[in-house]
Amino acid sequence: METKGRAMRADTERTVRTILEAAERVLAADPAATMEQIAAAAGVARTTVHRRFATREALVEALVAWATERFHQAVEAARPLTSPPLVALHQVTANVLQVKIGWSFAMSGPAASGSEAAYEHADILAQCDELFRRAREAGLVAAGTDLVWARRVYYALIHEAAEEGRDLVDAGAVDRLAARVVDTLLHGVGGGRPR
Repeated sequence: METKGRAMRADTERTVRTILEAAERVLAADPAATMEQIAAAAGVARTTVHRRFATREALVEALVAWATERFHQAVEAARPLTSPPLVALHQVTANVLQVKIGWSFAMSGPAASGSEAAYEHADILAQCDELFRRAREAGLVAAGTDLVWARRVYYALIHEAAEEGRDLVDAGAVDRLAARVVDTLLHGVGGGRPR
């Protein structure tokens, strides 16, 4: 009996994942898409979607939570607190770009205050701040750099790279985009100081 229960839970988890993946594809293409359109894209009945998510808002909230969890895992997989700062910065960037490109709709909205997603975003922010502090100690970032500003610039660069990455299909494209983000962050776009 326990095996049957586990099989049912696994089946339910697969169905939810299928719905969320379909919701991401459909809502990224059309943010006003209906639950019916999402159900069709998932290959399930509308009633199946409604059984798992009572409202469209509940579905979107679950989608944001799912993507944020992937985002958090991507950051942690890069070991930003223990890897050498330059290695960690590149790997965090590449991992985050993968998530942001694949989950563009879900990653575009804010997490609800007090939600698990909000706590995960706060942890990501803390890890990023620590990585930037370590980068400054390692001499990658100038000693007088405002690290909050540097983080905001970094986030903006990642956002722009993710936008560009949506049109790329080459397997090495994300790694090249990550290298470009890190290079731009650490070296800027200027050719040196004006004379």
